[in-house]
Amino acid sequence: MPKFRKKPVVIEAWENDGNPASQMVKPKWLSDAIVSGVVWLVNAPPAIYMIKTLEGEMVCSPGDWIIQGVKGELYPCKPDIFKATYEAA
Repeated sequence: MPKFRKKPVVIEAWENDGNPASQMVKPKWLSDAIVSGVVWLVNAPPAIYMIKTLEGEMVCSPGDWIIQGVKGELYPCKPDIFKATYEAA
């Protein structure tokens, strides 16, 4: 069976560390998504977000990352998957 490698792409991401102070500092793309209703806070503290994704609504728990994909789409990513998939650019 043929094997494939993921193309190297640069994404933007924000870690939901659950810290109330860091909840106040978000990238513009995430703040815009909150204003437009694509992302919303469902619990605080700890901060738990819901995200409208292409696959439906998904939860972003403390420790998870919110990733902005190559087409501007948003989705949550568990920390172990994030660490295995991404590195600082």
